[in-house]
Amino acid sequence: MLLKAKTKAIIYVLLCVQLWALIPIVSKLGQTNLDNYQFLFFSSLISFILFLILSFLTEDYKVFYKLKSLEYAKSIFLGFLGTYLYYILLYFGYKNTKGLEVLVIQYSWPVFIILFSAIILNEKITKKRIVAVLLGFLGVFIVLSKGNFTQIHFQNFKVDILILLAAIVFALFSILSKKITINALILNTVYFLTATILSFVTMMIFSNLTFPSLKSWFSIIINGLFVNGISYFFWIKALKNTKASFLALFIFLTPIISSIYLVLFFGEKLLPVYLIGLILVITGGIVGMV
Repeated sequence: MLLKAKTKAIIYVLLCVQLWALIPIVSKLGQTNLDNYQFLFFSSLISFILFLILSFLTEDYKVFYKLKSLEYAKSIFLGFLGTYLYYILLYFGYKNTKGLEVLVIQYSWPVFIILFSAIILNEKITKKRIVAVLLGFLGVFIVLSKGNFTQIHFQNFKVDILILLAAIVFALFSILSKKITINALILNTVYFLTATILSFVTMMIFSNLTFPSLKSWFSIIINGLFVNGISYFFWIKALKNTKASFLALFIFLTPIISSIYLVLFFGEKLLPVYLIGLILVITGGIVGMV
């Protein structure tokens, strides 16, 4: 039974990684006439509608009536962390410093998952898992820098701190989501309702309501349905089936797959360092599993 649960978790997290790897593409195409506040609002709205419809189709919506006030409060707080605050901080980073710098700091969140797993969930941190995380982070660093480490300069300290906070926020969101026992479909419905309301308020304060162009709508729908929508369902399901520290190792595949997508869809040059990074990440994953 344990092996079956772990196998399910691996399948869920690999599906999740494939979808999260699309973030650079949908973000690039989806913001042709939108700013980050508008893009976040419309994407969150699509995700909320998706989970609301699914909850009615599966009749899981009945769970809404059974939830206690404390469970609602926990779900709303987690929605604030993982589907709103994380993206607000991340988008702020992309706006105010180099994208490469953001990505390197952003992908420290699997490391924080390992730490929080030990502190909050009492999961044991083994030497093999530490080596696995270091190999994974090195692989990501090599791919993002394209082998030229001099490209990365952490000079914008205040912005870098906020990006690091975003990584901590998502790691904390993931760990706390593992502890909550609410149905994953209902949980995500509450998450994205929270994100929709908060992103709307933020948009009206710092920007304005602008409707997307047809080109933007395509990316928003893909982002809302899959990249931010279904991926969260897969992530929560993965967390429910195995240790969070084990799943963290797979997340390092995301930027590498993103690089492959950029090669395939935008004709970017395929570099040997991508293969080196992939080998390091896979090696780290194997070390962490044995």
